Amino acid sequence: MSTTKKQQLLAAVSAHKPGRSAWSRGVHAYAVELVEGLEDSADLSNEELLRKALLNGAQSWAQYSEGGCALIYDADIAERLCSPSALKRCKGGERQPNARETWIDCQSRALWQAYRLIVRHWEKMKGGAA
Repeated sequence: MSTTKKQQLLAAVSAHKPGRSAWSRGVHAYAVELVEGLEDSADLSNEELLRKALLNGAQSWAQYSEGGCALIYDADIAERLCSPSALKRCKGGERQPNARETWIDCQSRALWQAYRLIVRHWEKMKGGAA
């Protein structure tokens, strides 16, 4: 039996080597989780259908994050996206990441970047531009 598109995409995303930063590793972890969460029967024939399948009913990555589809505790988000020194500065997630964002906002941004990483690998699978 042939490998499903989801399995191919998961293999490609999992094989992607993230950068050395905690942020890069966190985005990679979100990307793997997003693909793992896809239904086996999801229609991945175009980018819009892929986006809708990944969003799992949410309208945006902010709504996905705020709706509890990803990590929900500030400390968990901070641990995933911060280096040890940044984690110490924000007191393990007790302090917001910066003056403009909450941890949920920060996670939304990371989820969007994870989505773009998935799309790059999906395009390679489809034979499109990377």
